[in-house]
Amino acid sequence: MDGEIPHEACGVVGIYGHPDAAKLAYLGLYALQHRGQESAGIVASDGRQLRCYKNKGLVSEVFGKSRLDELSGHAAIGHVRYSTTGSNRVVNAQPLLANFRGRCMAVAHNGNLINAAELRAEVEARGAIFMGTADSEVILHLIAQSQSADFLESLGTALYRVKGAYSLVLLCEKQLIAVKDPRGFRPLCLGKLDGATVVASESCALDIMGAQLLREIKPGEMIIADEEGVRIRNPFPPAEEKFCVFEYIYYSKPDSALNGRTIYETRHRLGEQLAIERPAAADVVIPVPDSSNPAAIGYAKQLKVPFDLGLIRSHYIGRTFIEPDEGIRHFGAKLKYSPVRSVLEDKRVAVVDDSIVRGTTSVKIVEMLRHAGAREIHLRVTAPPWKHPCFYGIDTPSEKELIANQHDHEDMCRRIGCDSLGFLSIEGLMKVVPRTRGYCSACFTGDYSAGRPDGFQKDMLE
Repeated sequence: MDGEIPHEACGVVGIYGHPDAAKLAYLGLYALQHRGQESAGIVASDGRQLRCYKNKGLVSEVFGKSRLDELSGHAAIGHVRYSTTGSNRVVNAQPLLANFRGRCMAVAHNGNLINAAELRAEVEARGAIFMGTADSEVILHLIAQSQSADFLESLGTALYRVKGAYSLVLLCEKQLIAVKDPRGFRPLCLGKLDGATVVASESCALDIMGAQLLREIKPGEMIIADEEGVRIRNPFPPAEEKFCVFEYIYYSKPDSALNGRTIYETRHRLGEQLAIERPAAADVVIPVPDSSNPAAIGYAKQLKVPFDLGLIRSHYIGRTFIEPDEGIRHFGAKLKYSPVRSVLEDKRVAVVDDSIVRGTTSVKIVEMLRHAGAREIHLRVTAPPWKHPCFYGIDTPSEKELIANQHDHEDMCRRIGCDSLGFLSIEGLMKVVPRTRGYCSACFTGDYSAGRPDGFQKDMLE
């Protein structure tokens, strides 16, 4: 099942100036677990040395009380990962830790560097030895090979070389740094807690700590927190902002805030706009839980059709399970979803989902609803057709695996098996999301503003 939906690359968190920094990082990572379930890691500093622990698994599986007690210090960074570039091995788990020129540094990265292969070959030719395959490791080597004795200058020079998306948190013995790429693809916000500086991928991580959200970190902005206080640098030339629009549709948690509005509110409005553009003659509106719940509520309210839960999602499935042969049809879907026959039987059902990628999950859901007695099934999607892979930090299939890339609208409807199929338009999407920023919508349009890797194919990833 997990291979049929797009996955966020990771989530990051950083704290400077709090005696329980590692424990706060744990809380932040717990809130960001939706952004990556393969591995988790924390690096903490007591001002003299960095201590690190990371492993494969969920945050609650990787860290216990005794492990957190070992990560003492006033500063910490943390990371949850879903691999995009680099395989799912412990060596690729982050934060990445390195020693050079008598000092130690750690980095946690959310995003994807489209020129990582080129830069890796370059630094290897100068003697660099890589421990893993993650693109983030390139940044460490670029910093280490810089000729400048000033760390911030070395960091700026290194980041000037990389192309693509990055929201980074870095930790040295006495300094925390957060920086966003000049186009601002991936989210990163700034907060405070009892005099401590806090940064995180989403505001939900600040909420769980009890921290106050100050603002989002701007594209190309560098935040430095140390004994001198908090400083801001803007080391890059200005560029057109290209924030990932899919954060609003799917990736971010509903309780997180972007541009002063909760994700829940934006998804509710997406459902309303979808109802205006693609209404369905239905007796009931149901979501594909859980990320589509707010949109389905908005869709139902706009159409004045009852909203109900026709599918119940299990929250007790492990991160992996054994898929048997075709002897048990749609085994994965049956583990994840259960239809409610009393809601569905002999009804015209409008099903609201946030996206269709390969289409295989949609096929299984439609068959499940028909088996439960639905008379008609009208599938509505709060995103435009997903036609192109993402190269900026989201793990998506190759173009040949994307159903909207390979088939027209009528053929998609036939293959999925629904009575009608409707997508939100790009114009409708842009009407709903906040207009105070620019967006990357390359997955819908194929317009890669920061370029794409030469000769790169999504199905070549490890």
